[in-house]
Amino acid sequence: MQTYEQSFDRPIPGQSLTAELGSRPWQQPYELTDVEETAEYYIAQIANDKFSKALMHTMKTGVPLTTIANSMQLVGVMEGKHSVDVGILVLPVIMETMMLIGDSAGVEYTTGLEEGKELDQDVLAAAAIDKMINNSSSSTQKEINTTNEEVIVEDKPIEEKVSSGLMARRV
Repeated sequence: MQTYEQSFDRPIPGQSLTAELGSRPWQQPYELTDVEETAEYYIAQIANDKFSKALMHTMKTGVPLTTIANSMQLVGVMEGKHSVDVGILVLPVIMETMMLIGDSAGVEYTTGLEEGKELDQDVLAAAAIDKMINNSSSSTQKEINTTNEEVIVEDKPIEEKVSSGLMARRV
């Protein structure tokens, strides 16, 4: 059994309010104050070869572009690059640039703007596992004969828990 040791190397409650004014990146004047400047900054960042390859890999796993774009602009706000409102205004530009890269590479992607489709964690986990299996066993996979079988998942009815106790509702 592992014992829990109290750590005193943590910030105390309210310590964030005692930092010197202007010592945080978001308390400084923003580097980019115009939407056009901010859009050019993100377009240059997305056009980077290393970023583009990572973006295409992420698109293949099924992560919506809205999630990626929102994460990018939030990081820009935290680093003091631009304000929150400029980040919100530049989101469509970021998404369009990412869609352009995905279309030019022929990668299927999810925009996150589709009606009725939500991010399914099981689908993302299955895609990641498939990718890991394909990468690790690419040489052995040629020797294995696979058959296409349809997997049927049975839906089990959800049982309601009957709450009991002092504050439970009476039926």
